[in-house]
Amino acid sequence: MDVHGPELLAEFFGTAVLVFFGVGVATLMFGFKFDGGSVAAGVVATAFTFGLVLMALAYTLGPISGCHVNPAVTLGAALAKRIAQWRRLVT
Repeated sequence: MDVHGPELLAEFFGTAVLVFFGVGVATLMFGFKFDGGSVAAGVVATAFTFGLVLMALAYTLGPISGCHVNPAVTLGAALAKRIAQWRRLVT
C-alpha cells in the first residue's frame, strides 16, 4: 500500500486553512455582528475571504496535491472520470 504523505498533508493543511479563515470571517461578520449593521458587507467580506484564500491555496498547494481542499470534490471528479489516475485515490 502506497501512502501519499505530502499530498495528504497538503490537502489537510489546505482544508484547515480554508475553514479557519472562511468560517472565521463568516462568524465575525454574522455571529458577532461586526459587519457594521450591513448584511451586504458581511456577505461580500465572506465571499472575498473564501475566494482569496482558495486562490492562494491553489497557487501554493496546486503543484503538490492538485488542491481539491474538499474530499467531496475529489470523489466527484473521480466518479466523473476527470482524474486520470484512479489508483492515486485508492492506494
